[in-house]
Amino acid sequence: MELTCSRCHQTVQDDDCFCPVCGLPQLVYSAEGATVQGQPDQWIGAARDASQVEWKQAFRSVLALAIPAGLFCSIPSPVGIFGLLLMAGTGAWSVALYMRSHRASWMTLGAGARIGLVTGVVGGWTSAAVTGATLFAMRFWLHQGAVIDSFWQSVNQQITQEWTTMGVDPQTMATLKGTLFSPQGRAGSVLGAIGFLMVALLASAAAGGALSAHLFARVRRPQS
Repeated sequence: MELTCSRCHQTVQDDDCFCPVCGLPQLVYSAEGATVQGQPDQWIGAARDASQVEWKQAFRSVLALAIPAGLFCSIPSPVGIFGLLLMAGTGAWSVALYMRSHRASWMTLGAGARIGLVTGVVGGWTSAAVTGATLFAMRFWLHQGAVIDSFWQSVNQQITQEWTTMGVDPQTMATLKGTLFSPQGRAGSVLGAIGFLMVALLASAAAGGALSAHLFARVRRPQS
């Protein structure tokens, strides 16, 4: 008779101590009819679904790491492009802390990616809020609007040179630059940059969480 896991109903071999899909410990029936729990000593513990995440526990790890990482990944931070690597490491670290605090032996790739995704959401919103608050403070509180205007002037000059080299018609160039460098155009460009940053951080954190779960699964997943 074919044996199936009582949780996920996938096929389980006779000598499997754990379900190869969800990791549930399997019962082994001896020839005398006695039932014993087929668990190696190193895997004694409560049965759990490796694809599920206990978010109350996970949020503790996420908040402890994602908020500081979001501060470092904001646009005013000198971290720059390395912020993506930092957020990927933060997602991986969140998964590792969750598994350590939860005493989990392993988790699925999807569960790790979800923890990383939440880490990216928290970190991305933190980064966007810090970036927006910094730009607002520079313009209206610290009266450093000249620094921002100088940046846009340099962008204007660079675009003018590139479009002239490409042979763009002067009238078309003036129309496009009038739209791009208007107050609304500047605001839209900044919002677009912040939005792109949030998406990039979110994707990096999700990838880091999935990678961390994959590495833990290879090292610590029960073997049949």
